[in-house]
Amino acid sequence: MTSSGCFWSISLILLSFCVRTATPRQIVYSVSEEMSPGTFVGNVAKDLNLKLDELESRALRVVSPSSGKHFEVDMKTGALFVRGEIDREELCPNSNVCTESLEAIVSNPLNVYSIDVKILDINDNTPAFPGKSQSIRISEQTFPGAKFPLLSAEDPDVGSNSVASYKLSANQYFSLEVNTETDSGPSPELVLQKALDRERQAEIHLTLTAIDGGKPARSGTASIIVSVLDANDNAPAFAKPVYKAQVPENVTIGTVVLKLNATDPDEGVNGDVLYTFKQGQRGISDKFSINSSTGDIAIAGPLDYEEVNAYEIRVEARDKGHSPLASHCKVLVEVMDVNDNAPDIKLSSLLDNVSEGARKGTVIAFITVQDKDGGKNGKVRCSISKNSPFLLESTQGKYYSLVLGEELDREENELFNVSIIATDEGSPPLSSTTVVAVRVSDVNDNPPRFPEPFIDVYVKENSPAGGLISQVSARDIDVGENAHVTYSLLDSSNMPSASAVNINSMTGEIYSMQSFNFEEVKHFQFKVQATDSGAPPLSSNVTVNVFILDENDNSPVILPPYSEAGSVNTENVPYSAEGGYYVAKIRAVDSDSGYNALLSYHITEPKGTNLFRIGSSSGEIRTKRRMSDHDLKTHPLVVTVCDHGEPSLSATVTVEVVVVESLDSGQPSLRQVPMKEEGFSDLNLYLLIAIVSVSVIFLLSLVGLIAAKCCGSEGGLSRCSGPVVTTHPDGSWSYSKATQQYDVCFSSDTLKSDVVVFPSPFPPADAELISINGGDTFSRTQTLPSSGKVRGSVIVVF
Repeated sequence: MTSSGCFWSISLILLSFCVRTATPRQIVYSVSEEMSPGTFVGNVAKDLNLKLDELESRALRVVSPSSGKHFEVDMKTGALFVRGEIDREELCPNSNVCTESLEAIVSNPLNVYSIDVKILDINDNTPAFPGKSQSIRISEQTFPGAKFPLLSAEDPDVGSNSVASYKLSANQYFSLEVNTETDSGPSPELVLQKALDRERQAEIHLTLTAIDGGKPARSGTASIIVSVLDANDNAPAFAKPVYKAQVPENVTIGTVVLKLNATDPDEGVNGDVLYTFKQGQRGISDKFSINSSTGDIAIAGPLDYEEVNAYEIRVEARDKGHSPLASHCKVLVEVMDVNDNAPDIKLSSLLDNVSEGARKGTVIAFITVQDKDGGKNGKVRCSISKNSPFLLESTQGKYYSLVLGEELDREENELFNVSIIATDEGSPPLSSTTVVAVRVSDVNDNPPRFPEPFIDVYVKENSPAGGLISQVSARDIDVGENAHVTYSLLDSSNMPSASAVNINSMTGEIYSMQSFNFEEVKHFQFKVQATDSGAPPLSSNVTVNVFILDENDNSPVILPPYSEAGSVNTENVPYSAEGGYYVAKIRAVDSDSGYNALLSYHITEPKGTNLFRIGSSSGEIRTKRRMSDHDLKTHPLVVTVCDHGEPSLSATVTVEVVVVESLDSGQPSLRQVPMKEEGFSDLNLYLLIAIVSVSVIFLLSLVGLIAAKCCGSEGGLSRCSGPVVTTHPDGSWSYSKATQQYDVCFSSDTLKSDVVVFPSPFPPADAELISINGGDTFSRTQTLPSSGKVRGSVIVVF
């Protein structure tokens, strides 16, 4: 590196510390152009009071609105350094001051800091003239002191590095005068020092040198050819040396900007004026045209305020004399801004998705809004679509933050398309819209839910173990692992055993682990818990009621004093017995329920004449008619007791009926035990009260039900059909209405009577039997005492 390079590097470092402002959110650095990558610019962390150990966690980054990325920050030291080579002339063309604005962004919490890096110019460009040579025509009659403007040299560098002075080669006719009052830099002019003589020297060659102010200085040269013309006394003269005009950038091509006027007092061709643009002016002929006869300057190409906002045009007016004379003027055309650029929205998303549990104020995205227009046309207002849970907060002028304004619920809406609208203040205003897609991520805030809090399951008894009895399913409206549900059993005290059922944790299928016996367990319940896989997991329960359905797996059992098949039971009947004489009563019970426990009695093998009959419901054996001499003296009867199950099960008992002349002379019967008259005991009184009470309540309920239905019908009570009670040959009654029929079975033995009431058709096999025992208590079984006399029982089946 040369001594000059070292000097600029040291100056840059010193200057970067000097230009820092006191405001914590505004930092200014300086760096020279074309510095090598890695050159230190400033310590951002130190100037922003950021801790070095927090730089990575807070994601410090530097964002540049320009397309090129010239700077980068070191996350370990917080130093801002040059990333790529910077060319000030390319970055800021036609500008004396070049500043690149950066934004330093840190998160947790979000802060934005503005950093302005001034790009300092170095003398890396040589002054250059528009052309290699310039031609000037001067009449030999021109008096000393006349001035002739020359085209200035152009140097892309600025400040002291731009063109500072001009030097003219040694000659006897001309000197050089440099005008420094113009805004565009020094302007050279030739000054005639000595009268010209075309006959002595018709053409003079000069060299013009432009020198910039850099160290070391750079220079460029151009040849000046002065042609000496014959005498033409007067040169055209413009009305004023400088013309100014303003045109909007959207002006139509062909529009006349202004009209120049130069007059020549000479006559003839020496007084005719021609207008031309000065040669060597870059970009002028592309944008403007001039009428050589009238001096009208018109638009020749499209103008763009954002590219060039002003033009300086040099115009020459020359007469048509044999030795033409010329004069010059300057035309300044200012381009006026038009609102032809809509705002530009740049979006930097900070979060790929937002958790539905995110708090209010969470920053979603960082937005930069710029407008290339100037003035009001470049002022922008930003807004977002209504009915959105998000807010737009302005941080610093053109910077905005999209933040969460209210709580989110992914189950209601998992995707928000937020429209960001930027509108400038131009007339008419222009606007731009960009859409930010914000996805809401799931939080485990919903437990699995069963459709119902209770599930009823019906299982046949004696079903094989391992069978599928039901399947539960819970739905979780969360997604992913938060919606993955597993099932488990909760212990229940009323389960028949701990291993009665098992559940598939993945599918919710419930399997029986044993075979159930209705006579032992009719109902049990347990709870199933559904748990999701969230963190922490959530769960809910459902109660499963398991009802065991009865099967016809128990045969009827004959009650004492009779024995089942295999033994003979004897009963005596007097020869004088009338028809309907009570012989005996067969009693049987069935531990099943419903139809499976409904018994009927039949004489299956009667011998001899058909002398006896049995009540199919009561089991009472009676004579059909009187005895005759032709009848046998001994009648073996086989009584079959059948239930109504599918298939039906039965039990048989053999009763041998012996006809005797009188009961005193006959053998004592196991069935006909003489009973001595007893007084009306307390037990009989209680039994009578219980039977009467139940009968009264039952009849009142029936009457009330009939009355309610008749009164609620269209025709009132008069239209109700009365109940009908009919008797059957076996001694049973039928109670019927228009909508329901009941069968009532009684025994003729008042001390040993059963009442069975059931609707027609009979209930299903799993219906429940309600027994009213000898006391005033209810039970739901049909178990009868194994010994002793049954004074009375009422079995009501609904």
